[in-house]
Amino acid sequence: MPDLMTLLPFAAILMAVGLFAGLLAGLLGVGGGIVLVPSFFYIFAHLGYESPWLMQICLATSLATIIVTSARSLQAHARKGAVRWEVLRGWTPGIMFGALCGVWLASELSSQFLQFLFGALAFLIGLYMAFGKIDWRLGDEMPGLAARLSLSPVIGVLSVLMGIGGGSFGVPLMTLHGIPIHRAVATASGFGLSIAVPSVLAFLTLDIPADVRPPFTVGAVNVAALILVISMTLITAPMGASLAHRLDPKPLRRIFAVFLGIVALNMLRGAVFG
Repeated sequence: MPDLMTLLPFAAILMAVGLFAGLLAGLLGVGGGIVLVPSFFYIFAHLGYESPWLMQICLATSLATIIVTSARSLQAHARKGAVRWEVLRGWTPGIMFGALCGVWLASELSSQFLQFLFGALAFLIGLYMAFGKIDWRLGDEMPGLAARLSLSPVIGVLSVLMGIGGGSFGVPLMTLHGIPIHRAVATASGFGLSIAVPSVLAFLTLDIPADVRPPFTVGAVNVAALILVISMTLITAPMGASLAHRLDPKPLRRIFAVFLGIVALNMLRGAVFG
């Protein structure tokens, strides 16, 4: 186990990342996990815990923080009357089922493949954030029952395999079907809870060898990183949700898309070339 003086700088970095992740979750609806997963990955690897289970630990810990972040964001958005509860109720069962399937897949896939998958999907999300148009439409209503039964588990699976909440897939889905962006961001925070709660409970049951996991890890969830990040996201998630109703997020989305593209390409490079 690294000494205290080695751990302190990383603790400070995690707290700063938590501030940023909470703000993003509320403001842009992309889910803080898209920042947390690569942050956890590089920090744990630098501390000497690079192992076949590294990405699983990063995914699980990120999803654990999303429980708190999404709950706070949902509460803040609900106070403003922005949540489409009927959409949330209709999509939650399939998303939860997909999330559990995602945990099973994550436990079967290699850490290197999960790293590659995260990089590839994050790059695509970055492209959508940079070039996607708010006024793009596939329809004026959310998909019907048949499409919902097909799409909702896919959202759950992909979100767990990336360690993210529901915003990255849920917000585009809703805006493409006529839901205004602020309501889509608000409702997607509920998607995040539907993904994170069942998946974290499942990740807690994974049996990871003690010699390859960071200290204070239960199942696949690193409790130390979880507490540090949550202490910050509790502050910034409601702030982000409040700002989302007052600011034009388009310039911020494009700046973040560039940052996300760089992170995604670096994750891909590491997965392919080591």
